[in-house]
Amino acid sequence: MQRSTLRPAARFFGPLLLTLVIAMQAAAPMCAQDLNSDQVKERQKAVNELAKQGASALPQLATALKDVDRAVRQDAVKAIAEIGTQDSIPLLIQATQDNDAEVQILAVDGLVNIYLPGYFQTGVSAVWNNFTRSIKSRFTEVTDRVVDPYVHARPEVIEAIAKLIKSGMSMESRANAARGVGILRGKLAIPELLAGLKTRDDKVIYESLNALQKIGDPEVASQIAYLLSDPDKKIQLAAIETTGMLRNENALPSLENLLARSRDKDVRRAALEAIAMLARPRSRETFLTYLNDKDENMRAGAAEGLGRLGSRDDVPMLREKFNEETKRSPRLSLAFALVATGDNSTETFSPLTYLVNETNKSAYRSVAQAFLTELARNQDVRGALYRFLEGGTRDEKTALCQVMARSGGADSVPYLERLSQDRDVEVGKEALRALQVLRSRLAA
Repeated sequence: MQRSTLRPAARFFGPLLLTLVIAMQAAAPMCAQDLNSDQVKERQKAVNELAKQGASALPQLATALKDVDRAVRQDAVKAIAEIGTQDSIPLLIQATQDNDAEVQILAVDGLVNIYLPGYFQTGVSAVWNNFTRSIKSRFTEVTDRVVDPYVHARPEVIEAIAKLIKSGMSMESRANAARGVGILRGKLAIPELLAGLKTRDDKVIYESLNALQKIGDPEVASQIAYLLSDPDKKIQLAAIETTGMLRNENALPSLENLLARSRDKDVRRAALEAIAMLARPRSRETFLTYLNDKDENMRAGAAEGLGRLGSRDDVPMLREKFNEETKRSPRLSLAFALVATGDNSTETFSPLTYLVNETNKSAYRSVAQAFLTELARNQDVRGALYRFLEGGTRDEKTALCQVMARSGGADSVPYLERLSQDRDVEVGKEALRALQVLRSRLAA
């Protein structure tokens, strides 16, 4: 019965499939001919048709990168980026050398997309209508996206993008290049990023600062100190934050001066947060003073600083403040401080449980996760967190997977391996990803 049913189907579909194959084979030469058309729209149409053929069309798309019309070159770069194979990389590097700023931006986003899939659909070049105006508006958006630690871009990719920080055809192209090497953690681009700080364009300076923060090389911290007093508030705030993240202790007097003298509350908040990151004993009295400030963000910064100082003498006071605090931001910081000073309890109303529970709330998930990531560097805290890793909610489990990826140790591997078999597919995927990141870190 089955044979008699299949044979007529095979006789019917066989010629149809053959016809389709012949049509597809014939389409490639036709597209190649259209690439030589004297009509721009015809050449663009040919590029778009070639894109549907995937990697096999890359040689012909390479020809389109040399087209005299920038619209055709832009479509070619977009097609090559969307194909997104390793063979796309040399062509995208070639496109970074184009004399059109928009082509350069597309090429950079395409290269980043190789290592961070999906970026091309969300990066600076994602909006196509009124391209130039859209590009400018994109630089008002802050991105914290960055490749995983085990992902390493080719040196030639970083070098190609880094060149644009100094020689891009527009300031938007240069700023986008700085953003790109930051997302790729491109340490080879540090000299170009430091040069980018000395331009007169606020977009380039800001993106260069953010990139240096993501790369995280403390040796460059002293070279950004002059930006702590930059007249552009956005740049000044980024410089203050980067100074704290890179732990530039030599900048402490400057930060103290900003905290004491600035009339801008945002600058004062950022300065206190940076001082809290440095957490030097001389700052203890400052933290104690601002722990009672009327500004909830100042109270939060002060609590973080006391937590990092780690004095057990402060525990009774911190516990009292934790129980009294009604605002979520400082209460999270007080919870962090209590765990940092030794409270690893997993009881229902303990500070550690509070931090884990807050990962269920989208508004404060990133804050709680950042605190947990810092705390989990301590093996005793990690040991306490494994209880939640095994029995928490979906949000708690996925957040803690990310925490263990960044701060876990060899002791974390068995827990993540078990969690990779979780009945919740999303949790299992996050656990597998965390294992990959963790094993890469442990092998380094």
